[in-house]
Amino acid sequence: MAIKGSLKEASLPDVLQLLSMGKKTGCLSVTHRNNFGYIYFDKGRICYASIVNRRDRLGDILVKNGVISGAQLDAAIEAQTRQRDKRLGEILIAHGALLREELHQQIRVQIEEAVYYLFTWTQGSFNFEADMRPEEQDLLVSINPDALLLEGARRVDEWSLIEKKIPSFDIVFAVDRAKVAQGDAPLTSEQETLVGLMDGRRDVAALIDDSGLGEFSVGKALYGLVTAGYLNRVGKTKAPEPAVSDARVDEHRNLGIAFYKTGMLEEAIREFRRVADLRPGDSAAGFHMGLVLMRQGKWPDAANAFHETASAPGAKFAAFHNLAYALERLGRYDEARAALEEAGARGGANDPRV
Repeated sequence: MAIKGSLKEASLPDVLQLLSMGKKTGCLSVTHRNNFGYIYFDKGRICYASIVNRRDRLGDILVKNGVISGAQLDAAIEAQTRQRDKRLGEILIAHGALLREELHQQIRVQIEEAVYYLFTWTQGSFNFEADMRPEEQDLLVSINPDALLLEGARRVDEWSLIEKKIPSFDIVFAVDRAKVAQGDAPLTSEQETLVGLMDGRRDVAALIDDSGLGEFSVGKALYGLVTAGYLNRVGKTKAPEPAVSDARVDEHRNLGIAFYKTGMLEEAIREFRRVADLRPGDSAAGFHMGLVLMRQGKWPDAANAFHETASAPGAKFAAFHNLAYALERLGRYDEARAALEEAGARGGANDPRV
């Protein structure tokens, strides 16, 4: 039985309790506007969670908790640019900066933070797909959802207060440093970090990115500073220009892939079409649309998508392999055989699927 609905009708903590009591295995996807997150379950226990297009804060968490130094993080990030198939944690272990046990502990913290952040989404929709599992390279944990509910509820209550002072992340604050100097109560370490970053130009979103503290910690720290009268709101950052950037294209592509993996195929098609609109001729968008159309059983449309991808300069063997499969399903065997031969000629000869 599918488990899906609106977050207005059923809160996320209630959904987690339902999946926990039912000892479900699969993926719970949560969407709110252009935001997408997912929580994987294994026999009712949380084994992985992530927010799509949210900056990966593992390195920030490691530095903040004193597990590694900033210099070690910078070196690992630099190495990752040359080893794109390697995860940051694995690189840190290889460099001797981190023990595997420490990595697993910090991964657990990261997953818990992702779940807590999803708890603050009170609008949107959720969908549970049974028997879906995380990708093999994801490090997994085993967390009882009940252990997160109390802290999650506290954060939701606190966030409702924070939103009254900080209704959006595009607000820019300036620090009244004279008041801070005269204040009786000492600042928390998070507040000191944020005060040091505030320059009258950074908005809340930039403070979150530059501090590495996360949305909740920044919101809580700013709420205290605003309430104490230490901050003045000086405006908002301008909306980004509509010019196409790599980050914007990647955002839609990442959403499309996440929707595809969780079986939300119409939403996936929407995002890949957006990529194609933003960047006409993007062969990867056509390839991914072909994959979605195959899962929907729309074989003529899938064949057309893969044919267009295969016609692009430098097309990879996977495009021809999938084209061959779609053509075979349509009974166009001679064309399918030709596409399969081309897949082999383009490097797929040793691939068992070809």
